[in-house]
Amino acid sequence: MRLIDTNTLATSIRKELLRRNEIFDSFFEAEAPRLAEACHEMSRRFLAGGRLLTFGSGSAATDAEHVSVEFVHPVIVGKRALPAMDLGGDFEKRLPVVLGSEDMVMGFSFPDADEAVERTLRTARERGALTFALMGEAGEYSFAPPDEDSFVCQEVFELLYHVLWETVHVYFEHREQGHDVGASSFLYPFLGKGEQPLEEVVKDVQGSMLQKMHETNRLRTAAAETEAGAISEIAATISERLEAGGKVIAFGNGGSATDANDLAADCVDPPPGLTPLPAVSLSAEPANITAIANDIGTEAIFARQLIAHARPEDVAIGISTSGGSTNILAALAEARKRGLLTVGILGYDGGRILSERLADHTVVVRSDYIPRIQEVQASIYHVLRALLERL
Repeated sequence: MRLIDTNTLATSIRKELLRRNEIFDSFFEAEAPRLAEACHEMSRRFLAGGRLLTFGSGSAATDAEHVSVEFVHPVIVGKRALPAMDLGGDFEKRLPVVLGSEDMVMGFSFPDADEAVERTLRTARERGALTFALMGEAGEYSFAPPDEDSFVCQEVFELLYHVLWETVHVYFEHREQGHDVGASSFLYPFLGKGEQPLEEVVKDVQGSMLQKMHETNRLRTAAAETEAGAISEIAATISERLEAGGKVIAFGNGGSATDANDLAADCVDPPPGLTPLPAVSLSAEPANITAIANDIGTEAIFARQLIAHARPEDVAIGISTSGGSTNILAALAEARKRGLLTVGILGYDGGRILSERLADHTVVVRSDYIPRIQEVQASIYHVLRALLERL
């Protein structure tokens, strides 16, 4: 067995996490005005019956899934469900059939612009859709790569579409109720007193977007200080399991399901320069999930699949913002019973997974707001994935 200096790894992890902060600062300082403008138009289109259609190739397809679930199933209590849909792998054929003139279209591609994504965005734009290219040049709102590392680009764009989702609700409130922001008041205190002209709302929204970015950077800095040692130990133990012929088995719910899918994709089909590693995501199996949920119950959707796939040399990674989802707890318990290494990538205070020591290793992003948790969790598992290449 190779000796791994986890202290040196921890130092490297801190550096990788912290270097992201300056990149996020530069990108959002430059783009906040455009994003505020885009949100205003998105609110108009949603109210006119438009939908958000998303798509991507490879690991970028998981961001299309993530955007869809955020808009359809909002985490802010009392906010409306908005029509959004991931078009899947055959997006180039599907989009011309389903597209409406008031729709919004968001195409993802990493680490470079993808020809099929670009063609599809051009088609959508020609037919009157509002288009976003992350990355590429074919969208009405197009964004260049903020960094050479495709993992970092993906993290920046996750924050981008989170703030689009969060901010579009502000414009709904402004259009429909003037000054009453309801359940959004804790996020947007500047709208809580007196009706403002739209121009002032747009200006204040830009500042709110930057506040969200700074909060993500703050949480990432905290994680760099408190979690780097745990991440280094996780990397070392996963490396041992992979050398023994094991694989990564990832799982999560909602946005965390798309993160589990992304982690598996990053292993199996990584960016250039990284070696493919064996991995599966139990969250990427809709037929299995719905069958198990219907016949047994939602608490068994991952444990039942894990029984079929797991081998003692494998690694089970549960991603959870709460640390208390019953199906994550059941899967980790099943994995432990079968001798797997168990890892929890968690939010809030770590929940039951941490307090009851239900995983061998845990990493916690200590926040109670789901989008910010997910943004830092993405940095953590990307740094972890890249680190496995060195071990």
